[in-house]
Amino acid sequence: MAEAGAGSPHGGDAAPPGPPEEQELSRRLRRLYPAVNQDETPLPRSWSPKDKYNYIGLSQGNLRVHYKGHGKNHKDAASVRATHPIPAACGIYYFEVKIVSKGRDGYMGIGLSAQGVNMNRLPGWDKHSYGYHGDDGHSFCSSGTGQPYGPTFTTGDVIGCCVNLINNTCFYTKNGHSLGIAFTDLPSNLYPTVGLQTPGEIVDANFGQQPFVFDIEDYMREWRAKIQSTIKRFPIGDRLGEWQAMLQNMVSSYLVHHGYCSTATAFARVTDTTIQEEQTSIKNRQRIQKLVLAGRVGEAIEATQQLYPGLLEHNPNLLFMLKCRQFVEMVNGTDSEVRCFSARSPRSQDSYPGSPSLSPRHGSTNSHLHSTGADSPTCSNGVMSTKSKQSHSKYPALSSSSSSSSSSSPSSVNYSESNSTDSTKSQQHSSTSNQETSDSEMEMEAEHYPNGVLENSSTRIMNGTYKHEEILQTDESSMEDSCPQRQLCGGNHAATERMIQFGRELQILSEQLCREYGKNTMHKKMLQDAFSLLAYSDPWNCPVGQQLDPIQREPVCAALNSAILESQNLPKQPPLMLALGQASECLRLMARVGLGSCSFARVDDYLH
Repeated sequence: MAEAGAGSPHGGDAAPPGPPEEQELSRRLRRLYPAVNQDETPLPRSWSPKDKYNYIGLSQGNLRVHYKGHGKNHKDAASVRATHPIPAACGIYYFEVKIVSKGRDGYMGIGLSAQGVNMNRLPGWDKHSYGYHGDDGHSFCSSGTGQPYGPTFTTGDVIGCCVNLINNTCFYTKNGHSLGIAFTDLPSNLYPTVGLQTPGEIVDANFGQQPFVFDIEDYMREWRAKIQSTIKRFPIGDRLGEWQAMLQNMVSSYLVHHGYCSTATAFARVTDTTIQEEQTSIKNRQRIQKLVLAGRVGEAIEATQQLYPGLLEHNPNLLFMLKCRQFVEMVNGTDSEVRCFSARSPRSQDSYPGSPSLSPRHGSTNSHLHSTGADSPTCSNGVMSTKSKQSHSKYPALSSSSSSSSSSSPSSVNYSESNSTDSTKSQQHSSTSNQETSDSEMEMEAEHYPNGVLENSSTRIMNGTYKHEEILQTDESSMEDSCPQRQLCGGNHAATERMIQFGRELQILSEQLCREYGKNTMHKKMLQDAFSLLAYSDPWNCPVGQQLDPIQREPVCAALNSAILESQNLPKQPPLMLALGQASECLRLMARVGLGSCSFARVDDYLH
């Protein structure tokens, strides 16, 4: 339908679909447009009740559009835009419109328009507006004069509109068949748009609420293959050997960073690369990480102070984070400060995969962490020495029973035996044997810990660190059958009193840090969140109960590991993770500037 006119008012009504429909829509949109961050750039899901001409009526969750004007001439045309523009990160975007009724004349237009384009018009008549009209089958590209394009459409037909944000073109489909390219050189940030002009015209939109008539996913696969082929064909030329050496060093440093000592050693031997850090130091970091991931934060703090004197004293923010996490683990019943009050904690409160007390490989066969005062060997830079050295902190010690209790803990780790570098030959032989056994056990268990380990689970890299989207799940039915109800501090009264005392000491530490360094909103929030657990009879099922999820140990573990590495003048993040983070950020920047090819060049596609 050709012509032009002028515009003005707006109006609207209707309610969104219920939760089940919304959930299904969200799943389908995530599958179709996995590269889109919908927090930053929401996808169109319905027509906007605020961005339409007043002759347009909306119903059925703002998906049905009907004409309610006079329909005498082109000045009575009316359009409506979707709630959001099409994000560039879609790469390929598609929506369909079913003609419920062509009304009196079938003067309907389906297409795209930019924000601000007059809604008292059919799509395609004005600048930055594009439409395919049903009465004559013409396409309108920012002009009141159309060009022959496709067949007419009427009641019962389903018209699809596909926007290719990689080459900035648009094509339409009719009842599942492509009609060919309609527009080229499209600008970015266009909105799905429909326009009606005569009484009785009714259309329904499908933004992903239902499966599409046209096989858009097959078309997406074609373009994904094109983009990935372009990446694979990137010329390397004579620099192949140089690139391989660099990648080998990146992989080696990644393994070392996360403490996979045996794997790193084997990889270095095969690739002839050099490991920058001493093996003993790598294994010490590995043990500390294991303690944190098992919820035994008090022991991890003690081991860190013993192995890396002064580290926590010079990192008050890290120390405070660890102490807050220790308080949470005391509530959980997993920290040795409260475990020592009972023979064993309920299984349900110690349910981290690979946790020493859950693994049959651990138990009485494991050695113990002894803190024997002046006779205890200390270390520098993570390597044990037999010289006696006391680590003094300027912060008030949060009185710890872990040094006395850990010797009786069946799953403690023996640092003094397995790490001493100046022992006798017989001790060295025993130490080596224990070390190898312990290390192999840890290497096996490490695969359970997602902190920095690439698993088959869905991962997302941001600023060089992994955000794990797949939360470790527990079989709740089996838990209920075999385990008692979880209780505060394992249900032990003495443990609860110790936890409350620890909380008072933590409050004192917070006040001291505030006096020395000024107010810290992050510290305040950590403390409030941790203490809030005590306000509920069932901390595991409360608004702040997510803190007790074992997955929350991972960022604490990563922060401690990075600080240890930094203290030894080693990178706090491995180059491989930084490279992946940089690649991900580059793709996000591409999306922001409207480069649609970023959607089919996702980093995750190359991590499996």
